[in-house]
Amino acid sequence: MCELCPKAPKGWIGWIELPEAEPCRAAGPWFDLTHAVGPDMPCASIFPKPRFDKIRSLPDDPFNVTEIHMVAHAGTHVDAPLHYFEDAPDMASIPLGRLCGPGVVWNIPKQMDEIIEAADLEAARPLLRPGDILAVDTGWAKHFGTDTYDRHPSFSAEAAAWLLDKRIKLLACDFATPDLVYHLREPGFDWPVHRQLLANGILICEHLTGHDQLAGERVEFQFSALPIVNGDGAQARVSARRIEDD
Repeated sequence: MCELCPKAPKGWIGWIELPEAEPCRAAGPWFDLTHAVGPDMPCASIFPKPRFDKIRSLPDDPFNVTEIHMVAHAGTHVDAPLHYFEDAPDMASIPLGRLCGPGVVWNIPKQMDEIIEAADLEAARPLLRPGDILAVDTGWAKHFGTDTYDRHPSFSAEAAAWLLDKRIKLLACDFATPDLVYHLREPGFDWPVHRQLLANGILICEHLTGHDQLAGERVEFQFSALPIVNGDGAQARVSARRIEDD
């Protein structure tokens, strides 16, 4: 491990202080940024695949009822601070204001296993503002359903520290985890991106899709995640629309 990298926090620090979001003025329709929920939804290879079973079916029964078996981190979802810290808030405890608001979509193209560094973020536009939500489009959503999808880019620990310094509200990415891709991790790996962000109440959304059409713009986001009691994560219907920029 890099001895000069920012140290990952060992416990919950608290919700980072953010400015109150200004009202957004819509400048276009809502876009759905969510993978469809079903047995073929994206799911990290370390987790069991989602399963959907019909336990009541028409016409033999008076109605249809589906039983769902899946981890809270399958498909487009939000991570709660509880995901990495036992004393941290669960999904049901996340204030609504932390799941919506203005922000930006950045296009930062990357190849297999490449790292998003702080310099990549520094060069991206439009500029981040304190309290913004950031969605990063690396082009990886198009690989969903192929073997390449598991060789996604990731963020460096320094990039996570840069985002913390910018006081963002939420980071959304178009792949399975902002931390180093599984097959590149060395012994002692401690998930520095998740830990730096979640310890300070900066939420993380994974498996975002469709945000490439909003790249380079300021938008309003909604991350409608389920308020699961003791939930370390939850599936979310994510949407965004262009807004007027002052």
